[in-house]
Amino acid sequence: MSGKGALSGTEVATHNSRASCWIIVHGKVYDVTDFLDEHPGGSKIILKYAGKDATCEYEPIHPPNAISDNLPPEKCLGPVDMGTVKRVEIKITDQEKARLGRLQLRPPLDEILNLHDFEAIAKLVMPEKAWAYYSSAADDEITHRENHAAYHRIWFRPRILRDMTHVDWSTRILGHRSSMPVYITATALGKLGHPDGELNLTRAAAKHGVIQMIPTLASCSLDDLMDAAQPGQVQFLQLYVNKDRQVTRRIVQHAEKRGIKALFITVDAPQLGRREKDMRMKFDAEDPDEVTKSGGEVDRSQGAAKAITGFIDPGLSWKDIPWFKSITKMPLILKGVQCWEDALEAYDQNLAGVVLSNHGGRQLDFARSGIEVLVEVVEKFKEKRGITFPNPRFQLFVDGGVRRATDVLKAVALGATSVGIGRPFLYAFSAYGTEGVDKALQILHDEFEMNLRLIGAQTIADVVPSMVDATNIHSHVVAVPGDRLYDSNYESMQHARLRETTRAKM
Repeated sequence: MSGKGALSGTEVATHNSRASCWIIVHGKVYDVTDFLDEHPGGSKIILKYAGKDATCEYEPIHPPNAISDNLPPEKCLGPVDMGTVKRVEIKITDQEKARLGRLQLRPPLDEILNLHDFEAIAKLVMPEKAWAYYSSAADDEITHRENHAAYHRIWFRPRILRDMTHVDWSTRILGHRSSMPVYITATALGKLGHPDGELNLTRAAAKHGVIQMIPTLASCSLDDLMDAAQPGQVQFLQLYVNKDRQVTRRIVQHAEKRGIKALFITVDAPQLGRREKDMRMKFDAEDPDEVTKSGGEVDRSQGAAKAITGFIDPGLSWKDIPWFKSITKMPLILKGVQCWEDALEAYDQNLAGVVLSNHGGRQLDFARSGIEVLVEVVEKFKEKRGITFPNPRFQLFVDGGVRRATDVLKAVALGATSVGIGRPFLYAFSAYGTEGVDKALQILHDEFEMNLRLIGAQTIADVVPSMVDATNIHSHVVAVPGDRLYDSNYESMQHARLRETTRAKM
């Protein structure tokens, strides 16, 4: 970007200290001097790019509008003539060279047989910072593991001697056709794993006829993701509610105008969970002594995620629901409901549905799995109101821990309209780009075809409660078969460690 009135790179380069710190992001100059000590990732990373172009560091770990949302408008000093900006020399570390070497050793996609395989490869080829952010969960990660293990307490009761020549696993989600009872659920910061970020999901979703839920905190803008969609492609929006309701109104109404078909309001994040794998990664990335010397105190208590979630309103309550209804005609779904009482309240407030979810285990540890809450919700709705599921008036969704079509079919049998899958698609594109997500969705198609035949269901409507035994779903200490693939991918949490000593220079 260049032109009349643009600042010169030479001038920007003079503002390269704590006393006066300017940085360039996407061709614009920002004065971040007063923001240094507030930056959740610490001041050191900003000072590294003082007077320089910080776009390469900024882009993967921030949504497109993060800098404008966190700085007063007057701190944007205008465009810079990029022809005068000295390029930042990127030094490739030995660690990065080794990672790039592993990237070349990825197996071909025809050797990837299941969603676990994507995670196994992604763990080896992703940047360490990205792996820590995507894989981390709250506290001891009990809920993160339980989300998957809960499906092991549900067993099938297959039916036999039914004509299984033709099977159809397509369905309708909030009235929109989907090729399978799965949607791509919202996950933040796609560019951490791949330069194209969430665009990988948009492209693959179009090819396979599944619905993508766009995150508020996507690395790509809403408009970019909607512009990349094919004609007629259905997209939903996940919403974190801003303390400034006018910001939220603008986001929602813009999304509706662009053609978003449903709004999923996240309700389980009045405060961010402590994701310690992510926190340790950030702690190691910055020397606390240097921060102390520079006079700034940095709050690292939430890890990398805190940098992008400070705007979320902890005051969000049931009283806000009428306001949401007043600003949009989109169906409203509450994402993060964790008990039948709240699900029933959502029904009574005439919402379109709920996602029974604990945020992928990233919020409250020892929150129950979505599939367990589903059993409770279906039981109580029938007991209290005589309501049965699936129900077009009020749809139940589940996410967290899903790795196989069998997991999805268990949820469908128990009353879910559809199931959200998040991390596996992140790992798929982190390792293989759009082709990885394409392969992941094809794997699910293949699994659905096989498993519908084997349980004796010609269509999704034939997947009924009598096809599963969920007797032990509420028994958290019952013995279940271990999932060796899942367990081998799971990275155990680490204790604090002694610092490594370095040999003194001679």
